[in-house]
Amino acid sequence: MPHIVIHLSGQPDPALARQVCDRVCEITRRVLSKVEAVMATNVQFMPADTWFIGRQSLAELGQNAYHLDISVTDETNTKAEKALFLHEVHTAMAQLLPRLHPVSYVHVIDARAAAYGYGGRSQEWRHQQAGV
Repeated sequence: MPHIVIHLSGQPDPALARQVCDRVCEITRRVLSKVEAVMATNVQFMPADTWFIGRQSLAELGQNAYHLDISVTDETNTKAEKALFLHEVHTAMAQLLPRLHPVSYVHVIDARAAAYGYGGRSQEWRHQQAGV
């Protein structure tokens, strides 16, 4: 865990996708205490002329943006950890994406353990098997 989806404005750039994935995974491991071996990350690129802030496209604004969704098991991170995660992700993205628009979002999705998992097993099942 977790599942991470990152949308970046602009044309597909495998090198940038790798850099973003590396930074986000490192922040996720360090700040949210998640295990990298089970992080699933998907990086998608969206054309700047079809990404709008208000009614103006990023192409018109001459800026870049990102949107990151990360699903984590509910009750495994504190509000302070999530706030630090939002801050650190935005700081990293500002370093990787030139002319970053401030309206770039991070959404930490707290998924119920019984309704979320991988490999055909819920996180609730894993929790019970661990005897915690």
